[in-house]
Amino acid sequence: MASGDWQRKVVEWLRGRQGPDDLAVFSMNLAIVVVVVNLFARVSWLGWIALALIVYSMFRIQSKNLGSRSRENEAFLKALGPARPWVQNPRAAMAELRTYKHARCSSCKQKVRVPRGKGRLRVTCPKCGTKFEVKS
Repeated sequence: MASGDWQRKVVEWLRGRQGPDDLAVFSMNLAIVVVVVNLFARVSWLGWIALALIVYSMFRIQSKNLGSRSRENEAFLKALGPARPWVQNPRAAMAELRTYKHARCSSCKQKVRVPRGKGRLRVTCPKCGTKFEVKS
């Protein structure tokens, strides 16, 4: 069987299915971490948890119920809160942390991003227009 034929069959099979979303990728990565921990801990129930996480992520990837899986993924991302960028793209989140500082407006608590290493900056809040100083 030629590799192009095999790839075409896989693409046909995946048509109309969910595919990997953030929750499926997170559960697969968590399963890998559990397996590594189990290598040292040697506890049988950790292996079962890793297997359950792998089965769950494969279920999500192969699901044709796109609406339900999308709602579950959005609820997962909403529950992550401030950790969301670190789960979705850790490399970009680390680059953001190195180059920018996040400050909060004193009056409306809006988060404002300012460049690092510029000394004291006078910032105007985009939400309420309050001016405040930030040391970056």
